[in-house]
Amino acid sequence: MNVFRKLYEGLKTAAVAHAVWDYETSMSILKSRKKLFILGLMVLPVILVSIAFAVDLPAILGGKKAYAPAFYNPTIFIISILIGLCAGLITGCIGAGGGFIITPALMSAGVKGILAVGTDLFHIFAKAIMGATVHKKLGNISVGLAVAFLIGSFIGVTGGGVINRTLYEMNPVLSDTFISLVYVFMLGFLGLYALFDFLKLRKKGGETEVHGGEAESTKAAATTGVTGFAGRLQAARIPPIITFDQDLVPGGRKLPAIFVTICGGIVGFVAAIMGVGGGFLTFPMFVYTLGVSSFTTVGTDIFQIIFTAGWASISQYAIYGFIFYTLATGMLLGSLIGIQIGALTTKVVKGIYIRGFYATAIIAGFINRLFALPGKLGDLEIIKISKGLGSGLATAGTIIFFVVIGFFAVWVSSKFFGNIKTLKGGV
Repeated sequence: MNVFRKLYEGLKTAAVAHAVWDYETSMSILKSRKKLFILGLMVLPVILVSIAFAVDLPAILGGKKAYAPAFYNPTIFIISILIGLCAGLITGCIGAGGGFIITPALMSAGVKGILAVGTDLFHIFAKAIMGATVHKKLGNISVGLAVAFLIGSFIGVTGGGVINRTLYEMNPVLSDTFISLVYVFMLGFLGLYALFDFLKLRKKGGETEVHGGEAESTKAAATTGVTGFAGRLQAARIPPIITFDQDLVPGGRKLPAIFVTICGGIVGFVAAIMGVGGGFLTFPMFVYTLGVSSFTTVGTDIFQIIFTAGWASISQYAIYGFIFYTLATGMLLGSLIGIQIGALTTKVVKGIYIRGFYATAIIAGFINRLFALPGKLGDLEIIKISKGLGSGLATAGTIIFFVVIGFFAVWVSSKFFGNIKTLKGGV
C-alpha cells in the first residue's frame, strides 16, 4: 500500500510541476503582443472558414467516415474553446489535473480517441513553442539525463503511435476502447487517492493549499533519500555512465544511461497513447526508481514535455491526418483564458475546496470513460449488451462528466467575478 501511496504522491507532484509550467507558459503568451497577434492570426481563418464553408467541409476526418466526427461547424469550435477553458480553469485553480480531462472531453464531444490524443498532443506542443522554446527555470537540468531520456522517449512515442494507429486501422471502435481502458485505470487510481486525501483532510478540518506547501513537502521528502532499488541501479556500472545532482551531492550521483533511456521509453509510450505529454510519470520514475533529486527531475520533466509532445504529435499523428487543428486552436485559446482565471481564483478560495474539486474532476473523467466501455465492448462482441443499454450508459457518463466540469467552471467563474474588486486590490 505504501508503494501505491508513493506512486500517487509522485504523480501528483509531477502534475503540480506541469501546472506551474502551463501557467507560466500561458502568461508568457498573454503578456506578449507579438504572440497574441500570432494567436489571432491562427484563430481568424478558423472562424471565417467555419462560418462561411462549414456546410461544404468534408465529413471524413482521419480516414474513417463512420467513426470520424460527424460534422464540423462553428458549434464544435466553440465547444473546443469551452473544453480548453475548463481544462485551464482546473489547471489554474487546482494546480494539477487539467490535462487529464481533455481527451475524455473530446471523445465525449464526438471526436474519435486517436484524433483526441493527437489533437491534445499538438495543443500541448503549440503552447510550449508559443510560450518559450526552453523554460527559463531549467538551469538545474542534467544534459546527460535529458539526452538519454529523450532517446528513449522518441522510441516509446514511436511505439505508442504505431499501436494506436494499428488498432484504429483494424477497427476504430477497438482504438477507442483501448484508449478508454487506459484512462479508466489511470484516472481511477488517481481519483481514488485524491478522494481519500480530500476526505482525510476534511475530517481534520485542514485548509492546505494545493499549490504551495503540500507540493513542496512532497518534493522535499523525495529529495532527502534514495530508495534501495534506486541505490542498486546507481551502483551498476553499465557504460555509458551519467553524472548528475552535483550541486546536491559531493561528486554527484552516477547512473547508467540505459536505465534513464528505459524510463524515457515508458513515458514516451504512455504519452503517445494518452495524449497528455507523459510528464506525470517522469517524477515517480526518476525520484523513486532512479534516485534523481526532485529539483533535477522537475526541470527534466518540463524539458521533455516540449520534445515528447512535439515528436509524438508531428511524427505519429499529424502526418497521418490524426490531428484536428481547429480543435487544437480552440483549446489553446480557451486554456489561456481559463488558466489565468483559475490561478487568480485560488486567492479567494479555501484550499479544502480546491482539493475536493481536484478529486471530483478526476473521478468525473474516470466515470465518463468507464461508462463508455460497455457499449464499445458490446460493439466488439466481447460482451453481450443491448445497443440501447450501451448507448444509455455512455450518455449517462457524458452527462455526469460535463455536469461536474460545467458546475466547477461556473463555480470558479462566479468566485472570480464575485471577488474581482478584491483581486484587483492585490489580495
